[in-house]
Amino acid sequence: MGNGRAGIGAVASNREGVSGIETVILCGGKGTRAYPHTIEVPKPLLEVDGRPVLEHVMRIYAEQGFERFVLAAGYRSDLVSDFAGKLPDSWQTIVRDTGEETNTGGRVWRCRHDVGDTFFVTYADGLGDVDLHELLAFHRSHPGAATLTTVPLPSQYGTLELDGDGRVRDFKEKPVLREHRINAGFFVFDKRVFELWEGEDLEREVLPRLGAAGELFAFAHDGFWKSMDTYKESLDLTQLCRPGPPPWLRHSRV
Repeated sequence: MGNGRAGIGAVASNREGVSGIETVILCGGKGTRAYPHTIEVPKPLLEVDGRPVLEHVMRIYAEQGFERFVLAAGYRSDLVSDFAGKLPDSWQTIVRDTGEETNTGGRVWRCRHDVGDTFFVTYADGLGDVDLHELLAFHRSHPGAATLTTVPLPSQYGTLELDGDGRVRDFKEKPVLREHRINAGFFVFDKRVFELWEGEDLEREVLPRLGAAGELFAFAHDGFWKSMDTYKESLDLTQLCRPGPPPWLRHSRV
Protein backbone atom coordinates (compact mmCIF):
# COMPACT_ATOMS: atom_id res chain seq x y z
CA MET A 1 0.00 0.00 0.00
CA GLY A 2 1.14 3.50 -0.69
CA ASN A 3 1.82 5.78 2.22
CA GLY A 4 1.86 9.20 0.55
CA ARG A 5 -1.10 11.50 0.07
CA ALA A 6 -2.00 12.22 -3.56
CA GLY A 7 -2.81 15.90 -3.83
CA ILE A 8 -5.57 17.07 -6.12
CA GLY A 9 -4.14 17.02 -9.64
CA ALA A 10 -1.01 15.23 -8.39
CA VAL A 11 0.31 11.80 -9.31
CA ALA A 12 0.19 9.22 -6.53
CA SER A 13 2.83 6.98 -8.06
CA ASN A 14 5.45 7.50 -10.77
CA ARG A 15 5.71 3.86 -11.76
CA GLU A 16 4.32 3.03 -15.22
CA GLY A 17 1.38 0.64 -15.25
CA VAL A 18 1.11 -2.49 -17.38
CA SER A 19 -0.85 -0.47 -19.94
CA GLY A 20 -0.49 3.16 -20.91
CA ILE A 21 -4.26 3.55 -21.19
CA GLU A 22 -5.83 5.81 -18.58
CA THR A 23 -9.17 5.12 -16.89
CA VAL A 24 -11.20 8.19 -15.95
CA ILE A 25 -13.56 7.38 -13.07
CA LEU A 26 -16.52 9.66 -12.41
CA CYS A 27 -16.50 10.06 -8.64
CA GLY A 28 -17.65 13.63 -8.01
CA GLY A 29 -21.37 13.27 -7.30
CA LYS A 30 -23.04 13.75 -3.94
CA GLY A 31 -24.85 10.40 -3.89
CA THR A 32 -28.21 11.77 -2.78
CA ARG A 33 -29.91 8.38 -3.12
CA ALA A 34 -27.55 6.99 -0.48
CA TYR A 35 -28.42 9.80 1.99
CA PRO A 36 -27.78 10.09 4.96
CA HIS A 37 -24.69 7.88 4.55
CA THR A 38 -23.20 10.39 2.10
CA ILE A 39 -23.39 13.42 4.38
CA GLU A 40 -19.78 13.04 5.48
CA VAL A 41 -18.28 11.06 2.59
CA PRO A 42 -18.92 10.92 -1.17
CA LYS A 43 -20.72 7.82 -2.40
CA PRO A 44 -17.60 6.37 -4.11
CA LEU A 45 -16.04 6.03 -0.65
CA LEU A 46 -18.96 4.08 0.83
CA GLU A 47 -17.66 0.63 1.66
CA VAL A 48 -18.35 -2.74 0.13
CA ASP A 49 -16.85 -5.55 2.20
CA GLY A 50 -14.62 -3.12 4.10
CA ARG A 51 -13.23 -1.25 1.06
CA PRO A 52 -14.59 1.82 -0.74
CA VAL A 53 -16.64 0.84 -3.78
CA LEU A 54 -14.30 3.07 -5.80
CA GLU A 55 -11.41 0.76 -4.94
CA HIS A 56 -13.41 -2.25 -6.12
CA VAL A 57 -14.02 -0.47 -9.44
CA MET A 58 -10.32 0.33 -9.77
CA ARG A 59 -9.39 -3.29 -9.09
CA ILE A 60 -11.52 -4.43 -12.03
CA TYR A 61 -9.14 -2.43 -14.25
CA ALA A 62 -5.91 -3.00 -12.34
CA GLU A 63 -6.28 -6.78 -12.22
CA GLN A 64 -6.63 -6.79 -16.01
CA GLY A 65 -3.44 -4.77 -16.40
CA PHE A 66 -4.78 -1.20 -16.56
CA GLU A 67 -3.22 0.68 -13.65
CA ARG A 68 -3.38 4.34 -14.69
CA PHE A 69 -6.30 6.25 -13.20
CA VAL A 70 -7.77 9.73 -13.30
CA LEU A 71 -10.29 10.24 -10.50
CA ALA A 72 -12.73 12.96 -11.59
CA ALA A 73 -13.61 14.22 -8.13
CA GLY A 74 -15.98 16.93 -6.96
CA TYR A 75 -17.93 16.58 -3.73
CA ARG A 76 -15.41 16.13 -0.88
CA SER A 77 -12.52 15.88 -3.32
CA ASP A 78 -10.18 16.19 -0.34
CA LEU A 79 -11.35 12.78 0.89
CA VAL A 80 -10.90 11.27 -2.57
CA SER A 81 -7.35 12.63 -2.55
CA ASP A 82 -6.69 11.09 0.86
CA PHE A 83 -8.03 7.77 -0.45
CA ALA A 84 -5.76 7.92 -3.52
CA GLY A 85 -2.69 8.36 -1.34
CA LYS A 86 -3.29 4.94 0.21
CA LEU A 87 -3.62 2.96 -3.01
CA PRO A 88 -1.08 0.33 -4.16
CA ASP A 89 2.22 1.82 -5.29
CA SER A 90 1.90 0.27 -8.76
CA TRP A 91 -1.25 2.26 -9.52
CA GLN A 92 -0.54 5.63 -11.12
CA THR A 93 -3.38 7.85 -9.93
CA ILE A 94 -4.31 11.48 -10.54
CA VAL A 95 -7.10 13.16 -8.59
CA ARG A 96 -8.63 15.92 -10.68
CA ASP A 97 -11.00 18.30 -8.88
CA THR A 98 -13.65 18.85 -11.57
CA GLY A 99 -15.97 20.99 -9.44
CA GLU A 100 -18.66 20.11 -6.95
CA GLU A 101 -21.62 20.97 -9.22
CA THR A 102 -20.18 19.79 -12.55
CA ASN A 103 -22.20 17.24 -14.50
CA THR A 104 -20.84 13.94 -15.80
CA GLY A 105 -19.97 15.16 -19.30
CA GLY A 106 -18.26 18.21 -17.89
CA ARG A 107 -16.17 16.04 -15.58
CA VAL A 108 -14.82 13.99 -18.48
CA TRP A 109 -14.13 17.17 -20.45
CA ARG A 110 -12.09 18.60 -17.58
CA CYS A 111 -9.89 15.49 -17.63
CA ARG A 112 -9.13 15.72 -21.35
CA HIS A 113 -5.52 16.79 -20.78
CA ASP A 114 -4.89 13.80 -18.48
CA VAL A 115 -5.55 11.08 -21.09
CA GLY A 116 -3.87 9.68 -24.16
CA ASP A 117 -5.14 8.79 -27.61
CA THR A 118 -7.49 6.08 -26.30
CA PHE A 119 -8.87 5.95 -22.76
CA PHE A 120 -11.49 4.29 -20.58
CA VAL A 121 -14.24 6.07 -18.67
CA THR A 122 -16.44 4.46 -16.05
CA TYR A 123 -18.68 5.20 -13.10
CA ALA A 124 -17.45 4.87 -9.51
CA ASP A 125 -20.45 2.77 -8.48
CA GLY A 126 -20.84 0.16 -11.25
CA LEU A 127 -19.27 -3.28 -10.76
CA GLY A 128 -19.09 -5.87 -13.52
CA ASP A 129 -16.91 -8.71 -14.77
CA VAL A 130 -16.38 -6.95 -18.09
CA ASP A 131 -13.48 -8.32 -20.13
CA LEU A 132 -11.71 -5.03 -20.75
CA HIS A 133 -9.40 -6.48 -23.39
CA GLU A 134 -12.40 -7.70 -25.40
CA LEU A 135 -14.04 -4.30 -24.91
CA LEU A 136 -10.91 -2.54 -26.16
CA ALA A 137 -10.63 -4.90 -29.14
CA PHE A 138 -14.26 -4.22 -30.04
CA HIS A 139 -13.67 -0.47 -29.82
CA ARG A 140 -10.67 -0.72 -32.13
CA SER A 141 -12.66 -2.82 -34.61
CA HIS A 142 -15.16 -0.07 -35.48
CA PRO A 143 -14.72 3.44 -36.91
CA GLY A 144 -16.46 5.33 -34.11
CA ALA A 145 -14.85 7.57 -31.49
CA ALA A 146 -16.84 6.07 -28.61
CA THR A 147 -17.95 2.73 -27.20
CA LEU A 148 -20.28 2.09 -24.30
CA THR A 149 -21.05 -1.21 -22.60
CA THR A 150 -24.62 -2.45 -22.43
CA VAL A 151 -26.18 -5.01 -20.08
CA PRO A 152 -29.67 -6.52 -19.90
CA LEU A 153 -32.11 -4.42 -17.89
CA PRO A 154 -32.47 -5.70 -14.30
CA SER A 155 -36.06 -5.10 -13.24
CA GLN A 156 -36.68 -3.62 -9.79
CA TYR A 157 -40.14 -5.22 -9.80
CA GLY A 158 -41.47 -8.75 -9.91
CA THR A 159 -43.33 -9.73 -13.06
CA LEU A 160 -46.29 -12.00 -13.74
CA GLU A 161 -46.89 -14.58 -16.45
CA LEU A 162 -50.54 -14.78 -17.46
CA ASP A 163 -52.73 -17.08 -19.53
CA GLY A 164 -54.80 -15.60 -22.33
CA ASP A 165 -57.81 -15.42 -20.03
CA GLY A 166 -55.91 -13.53 -17.33
CA ARG A 167 -55.12 -16.53 -15.12
CA VAL A 168 -51.81 -16.05 -13.24
CA ARG A 169 -49.40 -18.81 -14.21
CA ASP A 170 -46.15 -17.72 -12.55
CA PHE A 171 -44.33 -15.02 -10.60
CA LYS A 172 -40.79 -13.95 -11.41
CA GLU A 173 -39.03 -11.95 -8.72
CA LYS A 174 -37.03 -9.04 -10.21
CA PRO A 175 -36.15 -10.76 -13.50
CA VAL A 176 -33.46 -9.65 -15.93
CA LEU A 177 -35.23 -8.29 -19.01
CA ARG A 178 -32.86 -9.47 -21.71
CA GLU A 179 -34.83 -7.94 -24.56
CA HIS A 180 -34.03 -4.48 -23.15
CA ARG A 181 -30.49 -3.20 -22.68
CA ILE A 182 -29.13 -0.28 -20.69
CA ASN A 183 -25.94 1.74 -20.44
CA ALA A 184 -23.63 0.14 -17.87
CA GLY A 185 -20.73 2.55 -18.33
CA PHE A 186 -17.36 0.90 -19.05
CA PHE A 187 -16.73 3.32 -21.92
CA VAL A 188 -13.84 3.56 -24.34
CA PHE A 189 -13.14 6.85 -26.12
CA ASP A 190 -10.62 8.02 -28.68
CA LYS A 191 -9.26 11.45 -27.84
CA ARG A 192 -10.75 12.91 -31.00
CA VAL A 193 -14.11 12.55 -29.25
CA PHE A 194 -13.42 15.93 -27.63
CA GLU A 195 -13.69 17.54 -31.08
CA LEU A 196 -17.30 16.25 -31.11
CA TRP A 197 -18.09 16.88 -27.44
CA GLU A 198 -21.29 18.85 -26.86
CA GLY A 199 -23.01 19.35 -23.53
CA GLU A 200 -22.40 18.95 -19.81
CA ASP A 201 -24.49 15.80 -19.27
CA LEU A 202 -22.81 12.64 -20.52
CA GLU A 203 -25.97 10.54 -20.66
CA ARG A 204 -28.52 13.10 -21.89
CA GLU A 205 -26.37 15.26 -24.16
CA VAL A 206 -22.93 13.93 -25.07
CA LEU A 207 -23.76 10.29 -25.82
CA PRO A 208 -26.98 10.96 -27.79
CA ARG A 209 -25.15 13.47 -29.97
CA LEU A 210 -22.32 11.03 -30.59
CA GLY A 211 -24.92 8.45 -31.53
CA ALA A 212 -26.64 10.86 -33.91
CA ALA A 213 -23.25 11.52 -35.53
CA GLY A 214 -22.66 7.78 -36.05
CA GLU A 215 -19.69 7.81 -33.67
CA LEU A 216 -21.08 5.66 -30.82
CA PHE A 217 -21.07 1.84 -30.76
CA ALA A 218 -22.32 -0.63 -28.11
CA PHE A 219 -20.41 -3.55 -26.63
CA ALA A 220 -22.75 -6.21 -25.23
CA HIS A 221 -21.90 -7.64 -21.81
CA ASP A 222 -24.07 -10.47 -20.50
CA GLY A 223 -22.09 -11.38 -17.40
CA PHE A 224 -22.28 -9.95 -13.90
CA TRP A 225 -23.12 -6.27 -13.45
CA LYS A 226 -24.63 -4.33 -10.58
CA SER A 227 -24.66 -0.66 -9.67
CA MET A 228 -24.56 0.69 -6.11
CA ASP A 229 -27.08 3.51 -5.93
CA THR A 230 -28.22 3.07 -2.33
CA TYR A 231 -26.75 2.05 1.00
CA LYS A 232 -28.80 -1.16 0.88
CA GLU A 233 -27.13 -2.06 -2.39
CA SER A 234 -23.74 -1.65 -0.74
CA LEU A 235 -24.83 -4.28 1.78
CA ASP A 236 -26.06 -6.54 -1.03
CA LEU A 237 -22.71 -6.24 -2.80
CA THR A 238 -20.89 -7.02 0.44
CA GLN A 239 -22.77 -10.30 0.67
CA LEU A 240 -21.59 -11.19 -2.84
CA CYS A 241 -18.00 -10.97 -1.61
CA ARG A 242 -18.52 -13.87 0.80
CA PRO A 243 -17.16 -16.43 0.44
CA GLY A 244 -14.36 -16.10 -2.05
CA PRO A 245 -13.54 -13.42 -4.62
CA PRO A 246 -16.38 -11.13 -5.72
CA PRO A 247 -18.11 -11.90 -9.04
CA TRP A 248 -16.82 -8.70 -10.69
CA LEU A 249 -13.20 -9.94 -10.66
CA ARG A 250 -13.64 -13.02 -12.85
CA HIS A 251 -11.48 -11.62 -15.66
CA SER A 252 -8.29 -11.01 -13.69
CA ARG A 253 -5.28 -11.42 -15.99
CA VAL A 254 -2.44 -10.77 -13.58
